[in-house]
Amino acid sequence: MKDQFEDKIVFITGGARGIGKGTAEVFSERGAKLAVSDLDGEELEKLETEFSSKNIEIITGEVDVTKKDDINKFVERTISEFGKIDVCVPNAGAIGSSGFSDRKNYNDEDWDITYRVNVKGLVNTTDSVKNHMIDRKNGKIVIVSSQGGRKPRGVGDKGRGNVLNPYLVSKAAAIQFTHALAIELGRFNINVNTVCPGRLWTSFWQKIAENHKALNPDFSEMDPYDIFLDQIKSNFPLGRPQEPRDIGNAIAFLASEDANQITGQALNINGGNILD
Repeated sequence: MKDQFEDKIVFITGGARGIGKGTAEVFSERGAKLAVSDLDGEELEKLETEFSSKNIEIITGEVDVTKKDDINKFVERTISEFGKIDVCVPNAGAIGSSGFSDRKNYNDEDWDITYRVNVKGLVNTTDSVKNHMIDRKNGKIVIVSSQGGRKPRGVGDKGRGNVLNPYLVSKAAAIQFTHALAIELGRFNINVNTVCPGRLWTSFWQKIAENHKALNPDFSEMDPYDIFLDQIKSNFPLGRPQEPRDIGNAIAFLASEDANQITGQALNINGGNILD
């Protein structure tokens, strides 16, 4: 697989850490050139230094996906420097506003920020590349959603005690958007799919675990990471969390020629936690 994506240009949002970085690692090891954006300029600088030291061709940009001009300018720069974009991975995400982990209930700002990043930011990202892909009659878009976007199971998490929260709703929207965009772009030889990760120990899930610890007496004496592992062992048949590269491997598959006949699909990568 070393040369699987040789001469391919892969654009990843929210790529400085977590799933985004793991995905960048997978693609780079298979020969791709990378265009990686994120809000965190400091982490981007570290990423670019790390990858460049391995002779990986990469450009980075501090981008707010909720701002069309930001993302359009970065896409234009990528096409100018690399000549094209073959694969787009909209990965940037939000789970709530400042102080999210300390509150029992979601506030309006949680809804507003999560919607702007996870839904409107997703639309902005795909809008920024789709005309380029249409002109080339070729492209792969692999959206990062979540198993949380699947059908609610009827019982809320132990931290907040409800399933109606902005993150789950936004990720359900991402799955529906995948279906619609796949239908729209299929006639241009563009595949659109989504991956639905289960649980990974990222800054996102650390905030959730901290919320569980703060709000549920069962977890009050536990370290946030131990809370995370406890829920994995209790609810996941494989009994282990996913790693960023697990998600990256699935994204790479959906972006490869092996998946040329797969579009409009939402693939769970969740250790069997949710089966539909």
